[in-house]
Amino acid sequence: MHGVKRVRQTPEALAAKKLKEQAKIKEYLALEKEVLSKQASNDWSREALNLTTRILQINPEFYTVWNYRRNILLHGIFPGSSPLEINNLLSEDLTMTTAALKMYPKVYWIWNHRRWCLENVPEGPGTETEGDINGWRKTNWDREMFVVDKMLDADSRNFHAWGYRRYVLASMPVARPEAAELAYTTRKIESNFSNFSAWHHRTKLLSSLWGSGKLDYSKSKEEGKHAMYTDPNDQSVWIYHRWLMGEGKTIPTLSVLEREIVIIQELLELLEEQPDRKWCMESLVHYKRLVLRKHSSTIDVPGVTSECRNLLNELRRVDPARRARYEEIGK
Repeated sequence: MHGVKRVRQTPEALAAKKLKEQAKIKEYLALEKEVLSKQASNDWSREALNLTTRILQINPEFYTVWNYRRNILLHGIFPGSSPLEINNLLSEDLTMTTAALKMYPKVYWIWNHRRWCLENVPEGPGTETEGDINGWRKTNWDREMFVVDKMLDADSRNFHAWGYRRYVLASMPVARPEAAELAYTTRKIESNFSNFSAWHHRTKLLSSLWGSGKLDYSKSKEEGKHAMYTDPNDQSVWIYHRWLMGEGKTIPTLSVLEREIVIIQELLELLEEQPDRKWCMESLVHYKRLVLRKHSSTIDVPGVTSECRNLLNELRRVDPARRARYEEIGK
């Protein structure tokens, strides 16, 4: 690090450090050999379970050991255990993986094991099947949403956590109101407009709300305009706008495309010579090309083509790193 004085280690200190590292490697390899040997002999004992805990704390990406751990629980621990004991064992694994996620928030196998734990929680007292939703499952799912909230507070762009959030939302015994979840994405986007994962999550929610008739599609499009004016230099905003325009896999009508082109053109003129103009120009080219492809019979094709070429020439000037891409589009 800059400004931090480097301490020169003596040859003796370096040698001692090397020996310590070699000892750790030797210890890990011995542990790995023991675990895999127990797995090969179908050892479903608690001793084997404890060994998997030790090795996974060192190497949480060892998916073979995660699979072995689940087999130990299924074949060796759960049989003969009461539902309460099984619930407690799974809660212990959830606690263990919560600690692991704090150090390794993007290791898929940790998230995957949490799914397995939640899906194997037994029916408990006061389950939803009895008309009372205050059972073990609801408690676990509510706690899981709390964990995901904390993970996204720590890193709002962790796509593993966002994907897992959708899984939790779809699995909760009592559904979280979609309006509340939409408000959550609004807060995350407002804190960081470049949060692609939050924008993607929002598209899933909007599709559901539109499909159920709980939200007006035409009104939702207004937020695309708001986002463009809020941060026109952010790529995620423009990707989201294109998604709004193409929702339902239908080709926008000429009037809709012309309306959006006018809005973007007005923003482009407001920005004048600012570097923020780049995404406005890219989007104008995108929508004008869409007009050329889908509505050529009712427009001035040479005029629109000329406008696209002028924009591409300007893009080559302001964004030389992507010059070849603009030249290819021009062809």
